[in-house]
Amino acid sequence: MKINNKNISVIGLGKLGSCFAACFAYRGFNVLGLDINQKIINDINNHKAPFLEPNFDELIKKSKNKLKATTNPKEIFDFSDIFFVIVPTPSKKDGSFSNEYIKRAIKPLVEELKNNKKFKIFTITSTVSPISIQKEIIPFIEKNSSKKLNKDFTVIYNRTFIAIGDIIKGILEPDLVLIGENNKTAGDIIENIWKKVCINKPYIARMSIVSAEITKIAINSYITTKISFANMLGNICERIPGAEIDKITSAMGADKRIGKYYLKYGPAYGGTCFPRDNRAFSHFAKTKAKIDALIPISAHKINEFQTKFQKEKILKIIKENKINSLSILGLAYKIKTYVIEESASIKLIDELLKNKNLKITAYDPINLAIEETRKVFGNKLNYAKNLNEATQNKLIILMLPYEEFKKVKKLKNKIVIDLWRM
Repeated sequence: MKINNKNISVIGLGKLGSCFAACFAYRGFNVLGLDINQKIINDINNHKAPFLEPNFDELIKKSKNKLKATTNPKEIFDFSDIFFVIVPTPSKKDGSFSNEYIKRAIKPLVEELKNNKKFKIFTITSTVSPISIQKEIIPFIEKNSSKKLNKDFTVIYNRTFIAIGDIIKGILEPDLVLIGENNKTAGDIIENIWKKVCINKPYIARMSIVSAEITKIAINSYITTKISFANMLGNICERIPGAEIDKITSAMGADKRIGKYYLKYGPAYGGTCFPRDNRAFSHFAKTKAKIDALIPISAHKINEFQTKFQKEKILKIIKENKINSLSILGLAYKIKTYVIEESASIKLIDELLKNKNLKITAYDPINLAIEETRKVFGNKLNYAKNLNEATQNKLIILMLPYEEFKKVKKLKNKIVIDLWRM
């Protein structure tokens, strides 16, 4: 197997893919990215970050001599033997992930493979449902290329665990690099790439493809369980006089068997990974293993209840103080991002709007989060341009723990519900 491991292709230049491409280039690889969005291609070729992400713009400028992008799959195929595929895998109604974007993205490369003798490594970095690479993606490549696995090509499942708002650091300094393989030599190549990319020394976990597929969603499902446990405990403490939730979770987190990370009472979890990975894990266990995954199912139910619990708390305060307007501070699913997918704030606003007499002002320090929220609610909300404008109402709800929101505590004659207890 002769592989050029200095040239890397990234298929899909969305929020994650474009950051991956820039990080690989920054660490010395020659990188060519592929996408159908001409604006993204132009931005990258003009050394501009196509998405808002901390340190992304600076990194892409430093990587300009090593990083290019194209809309032409033939260029990608000729340039590189290693394709990192980072495209969306939307959730289906049953909770599993669709592989249609993966197949659509790699099809031109697969067709090129048909008339080519070069060995290629398809590295799937998108989240997939367990067993789908073996049962769906590998057969797709074999059928459309008339080539054989591990004779003409191989497939690797490769994940790092990153979060929007901290993608660059997550790629360059991951805790874990996950490599699912059915070809040891290809696994060695991908491992060596990551050793050059990472500026730390992460744990590199190599295993079968299906083991890696399960590991990815199991990790996120476990994290949601931890969040939901803290939220369940916090809800209980709110109804027990003298119970101090933060002191309780701090004590629990000091036990090494538990750990402090994600053990914090607050709003429901959201975003692009946690909710859907949890649902996918439950679906996989039910359909493939014929087992009800009771823990992730319960974590999901607690998460759905969390918004309702906090809504009732807010409505009680509104009624007691005869309030008809309030402010929601923090709209995205977490700080340092504009992504509102499954955001606790969006869910809470949706619930509160059922009270027709209530006027809501929405604000986020990242303007794009406000614009994304506007797409959902239109003129049903007032949208504040700054923190001062956002805090004119008597009732203020802090949904995200931005440092600047601490200033709200100094305001007089205001009722502040601080869901993070900053």
